[in-house]
Amino acid sequence: MKYFSTRGGLSELTFEETVLAGLAPDGGLYIPASIPQLPTNWQDSWANKTFPELSIEILSLFISADEISQTDLAALVHATYNDSAWRHPDITPLQPLTTNKYILELFHGPTYAFKDVALQLLGNLFSYFLQRRNKAKSPGEERETLTVVGATSGDTGSAAIYGLRGKPDISIFILHPKGRVSPVQEAQMTTVTDANVHNLAVKGTFDDCQDIVKALFADAAFNAKHHLGAVNSINWARILAQTVYYFLSYFAIRRILPTDAELQFIVPTGNFGDILAGYYAKRMGLPMAKLVIATNANDILTRFWKTGRYEKVDSDSSSPAVGGVVETLSPAMDILVSSNFERLLWYLAFENVQNNNPGGGLREKACQTVKGWMDDVKSIGRIVVPDSVLELARRDFTAERVDDKQIRQTIREYYTSAQSYTADPHTAVGLHVAGVRSPPPNTIQIILSTAHPAKFSEAVTSALDGVPGFDFDSVLPEAFKTLLTMERRVIEVERPDVELVKGVVERFAVM
Repeated sequence: MKYFSTRGGLSELTFEETVLAGLAPDGGLYIPASIPQLPTNWQDSWANKTFPELSIEILSLFISADEISQTDLAALVHATYNDSAWRHPDITPLQPLTTNKYILELFHGPTYAFKDVALQLLGNLFSYFLQRRNKAKSPGEERETLTVVGATSGDTGSAAIYGLRGKPDISIFILHPKGRVSPVQEAQMTTVTDANVHNLAVKGTFDDCQDIVKALFADAAFNAKHHLGAVNSINWARILAQTVYYFLSYFAIRRILPTDAELQFIVPTGNFGDILAGYYAKRMGLPMAKLVIATNANDILTRFWKTGRYEKVDSDSSSPAVGGVVETLSPAMDILVSSNFERLLWYLAFENVQNNNPGGGLREKACQTVKGWMDDVKSIGRIVVPDSVLELARRDFTAERVDDKQIRQTIREYYTSAQSYTADPHTAVGLHVAGVRSPPPNTIQIILSTAHPAKFSEAVTSALDGVPGFDFDSVLPEAFKTLLTMERRVIEVERPDVELVKGVVERFAVM
């Protein structure tokens, strides 16, 4: 399997090159040259496989055995998803709420967030490739190193840090918007004091941090000098790893419910990575209804599905998100531009070109279209796609928006229900959307729960204030009880300036 950039399309990379590169030099994101179809007997042969076993099967479809042998791949996967790192044997267990509504809990990893599922694997892939490259070097030849840079709106940072802390030949620099992540999220990052871990608190927004990371990758000289690697969901390996839990939940439902029930996945998302993994699973052949995008007040995705306009500043003044990023109770989704949306745009552009301009060079034409769109997003802050493209987008997705008042109401509703469930504010976004979208008969709703409620104490306690019997300590993991008092190490960056961040990397990166 080879990979190419959404904005280039002519040159192709191996899986190893794709993982280590992260972002393409032209600013595009890497996607597979083709989407493999599932084996003919997958529903029977995969039905009782564990999470690691399913991971091996799915990853094998995208990774040539010439790059990673089946033996090595199995070892990598089992080293990633083992009992010592995960608090549930199913890794991502399915919890029933009602007869037709389930929660897919993705927060049983080291940092209590769904990002662990992919970033624990990505850290091991980085180490595997570096060790193999350095082992092949001659005595005295300079070792190959990797400088990982990433931006976080909360959970990516700690998950990436926990996946890479202490790993030889790797430095990691995580940028977070100062004061715009939860206290627990900040503490999870900044209390990791391993020598190869560097936290940067940038006075700005998540989008500022993300723009700096993209600028670093676009700087050819800086990238070549430091061998930059990406941990944000711009890295293809993250999307690939996340497809697995869609399959796991499918088989879990099939074991307990009639085989003709249709699944509807509802995904709270900001950067579009988690739901994009579901799209790839769907394209591979996993049966499901339309994927449901659940956004908070930062609703660029919802607005796109309603209007066909993908714009930073809403031209419809009825939305509160008219002046940039809105701070909400679900901060990990406080994102203005959804990076992974570009990958979906490529598939929409390709199919649109195929339908309307059949002939040769379809991939290149799609890449040119996407490049034009993304250039416009950067220069004028908006694009308007043709109606034919919007129709293609609506075939596989639908979207809804949720505000803070609704988040509080939903947390309270589910905590006080007969089947009491304590939801974090991001999961509450998905739960609210599930409640307002009446599924067709014989449809099972699966809401992806992206984080443990203890990571967002202020949101949960404000929603449950005055509820008899509620005690936040009852949902607080033991690991969190001393977290806020531990020693921290963080570098403050006084403004969102790429040169200031370059200076920090130059000073601390392993060379």
